[in-house]
Amino acid sequence: MERENIQDTSPDKKHARVRNRRVHFANERTFLAWIRTSIGIMAFGFVVEKFALFVKQISYFLQRSGLPPGGLETLPPSRGYSSILGIFLVGLGALMAFLAFIRYKKVEKQIEEDSYEPSLILDLLLALSVLVIGILLIIYLVHSI
Repeated sequence: MERENIQDTSPDKKHARVRNRRVHFANERTFLAWIRTSIGIMAFGFVVEKFALFVKQISYFLQRSGLPPGGLETLPPSRGYSSILGIFLVGLGALMAFLAFIRYKKVEKQIEEDSYEPSLILDLLLALSVLVIGILLIIYLVHSI
C-alpha cells in the first residue's frame, strides 16, 4: 500500500499533472480568445446596424426639412443592406460564441483522455465569414460610389 502512495507522488506523476494543468489553461485561453473574437464581431454588427439607422434618420430629417410647411409627408427610407449586414454579424458572433463553447468542452474532454485531435470547423467558419463579409462590403462600397 505504501509503495502505491509513493508512486502516486513521484516526480513523473507531478510533472504530468502540472503539464496537464498547463494544457487546460492553454485551452481556456484559446476559448477566451474565441469569445473575444465573437464579441468583436457582434459589436461590429451592432455598430453597422446603428450607423445605418443614424444615416436613415438624418436622411429622413433632411427630406422633411426641405418640404414647405403643410407639404406631403414622406415615408422613412426602407431598411438598407447595412441593416441586414449588421443583424447578420450579430447572429454570426453569437453562433461563434456557442461553437467556441462546444469546442472548448470537446478539447477539455480530449485532454483528459489524452486523445486530442484538432478540429477545423470553428477556424473555417471564421475564415469564410470574414471572406464573405469582406466581399459584401466591397460590393456595397462599389454600388454606393
